[in-house]
Amino acid sequence: MSQSVNEQTVNKDWVTLCGIHDLVANSGICALVAKPSEQGEQLEKQIAIFSIPDSEEKVFAVDNFDPIGQANVLYRGIVGSNNGEPIVASPLYKQQFSLKTGTCLQEEAEIAAYPTRIQDQAIQVYI
Repeated sequence: MSQSVNEQTVNKDWVTLCGIHDLVANSGICALVAKPSEQGEQLEKQIAIFSIPDSEEKVFAVDNFDPIGQANVLYRGIVGSNNGEPIVASPLYKQQFSLKTGTCLQEEAEIAAYPTRIQDQAIQVYI
């Protein structure tokens, strides 16, 4: 059973998740990230990674867990923009989450959004 990553007990660092060629334009993939906590426990978290080539940032990473649908499904969502804000619409109830901030645009909910970078053709996420 997975345990949520508690950001207060895990040291943040750049983690390589995949290669740039593993991503499909305007779509998402999911990665399971495991990091040891300060107590030595292995914590796992699902991260949804999106490639949006036409945006300034090109790659976004957010939690894969949809807090409204209560399921790990966001990587299967539809990407787009809402008033210029890059978003993913949940495949369950269609709420839109900002890929920059993780804020839900229709309800009071949010997911974590992670900084990303492309380093030597690899996608790295700061978690």
